[in-house]
Amino acid sequence: MFDKILIANRGEVALRVMRACKELGVKTVAVYSTEDKDTYPVRYADEAVCIGPAQSTKSYLVIPNIIEAAKNTGAQAVHPGYGFLAENADFARACVENGLVFIGPAAACIESMGDKSSARETMKGCGVPTVPGSDGCIDTVEEAKAFADEVGYPVLIKATAGGGGKGMREVHDPADLEAQYKAARTEAGAAFGNDGVYLEKLVLRPRHVEIQVLADDFGNRVALCERDCSVQRRHQKLIEEAPSPALTEELRRAMGIAAVKALRATDYRSAGTVEFLLDSDGKFYFMEMNTRVQVEHPVTEEIVGVDIIKEQLRIASGEPMSCADRAPFSPNGHAIEFRINAEDPDCGFRPCPGTITRFDPPAGPGVRVESYVRTGSKISPYYDSLVAKVIVRGQDREEALARGRRALDEFVIEGIKTTIPFHRRVLDNPVFCAGEACTDFIETQMGDVL
Repeated sequence: MFDKILIANRGEVALRVMRACKELGVKTVAVYSTEDKDTYPVRYADEAVCIGPAQSTKSYLVIPNIIEAAKNTGAQAVHPGYGFLAENADFARACVENGLVFIGPAAACIESMGDKSSARETMKGCGVPTVPGSDGCIDTVEEAKAFADEVGYPVLIKATAGGGGKGMREVHDPADLEAQYKAARTEAGAAFGNDGVYLEKLVLRPRHVEIQVLADDFGNRVALCERDCSVQRRHQKLIEEAPSPALTEELRRAMGIAAVKALRATDYRSAGTVEFLLDSDGKFYFMEMNTRVQVEHPVTEEIVGVDIIKEQLRIASGEPMSCADRAPFSPNGHAIEFRINAEDPDCGFRPCPGTITRFDPPAGPGVRVESYVRTGSKISPYYDSLVAKVIVRGQDREEALARGRRALDEFVIEGIKTTIPFHRRVLDNPVFCAGEACTDFIETQMGDVL
């Protein structure tokens, strides 16, 4: 195991990694912008290094500054967290070239899975089901029209790089295709520096179900059950739960097998996630592979009893994962995660930065809160608006729902607007309570918050 690692991130995920390191006896180095110098993760770490001003393009995204901080502090490895440089192949490569272990998959794997068109072709080649789509990028409007006419409307235009819903457009009417194609390319180019797009047949009213995976250097490859991430707004997840209310044991097994095939096809190492669309007939299709730990990893930890961050560290240090002999995994209980963002759900989820004047998180049986803020903390306009994650666990889904209501009612955050009222309303929605939410849940059930 490493003696010291640097966490190339901020906020809640930086603190989550530091806590896992402390339990393993590993010293930690925080990096921070001038905006973050007084945050709790910076104080929690054994050492901290300022890497630039508030703008992430001048701090958290500056690879040479992070590499220099790691070398100057004697860190042996770098954990990227999620967001920022977590899926940046150049960063992974730079770590290795400077004698540092990148806690994640190899740069080549990040590169191949980061290009969604390439990833899709890889999955087709290893027998993982994929949505009917174009062979590679669509370079002209004429090509887009020809493909859409062939597979039939509706179709989905998707950026080949990046994620988070950027460069993604649904097209239901042929008359809209040209405008949406151009808009998707423009947005993709601005967001990712790559305006490449491809087209897929649009799966109507699917569920978003993803499989958490781990793979090490000893041939161990495991699927840690699934998460249902169907409650999302503009392709941004808001609530995640595990296991999915939609899956049978047979379907869970089939999706797990497909996810492990993806690991073999990419020679994957570390923690990752294979994401699928699940249609109303129980057919599932590969969507993308995330080559990092995800925001929602705690819900999986709660139902399988595995610390995913610790397993990442073990794998990166050259040890076998500690949980391989427990495969295949079955869910034990039910967990739900609510992302608490500094946003106003009554005004289109408008970001609400500011100073938290009171922060009283919930507690009690089956309640876990992941956060980096305290009373007096400042929520900066420069970064993601995530303030906290509330994860509840019950013996079954009904108990998890009851604990979710209780935890959200207990949670007091003052000084800023948050999404807590929105989550509380979701828990009163009969479609969600019945476990029937699809990816159009917000539009069809919560339209007054758009």
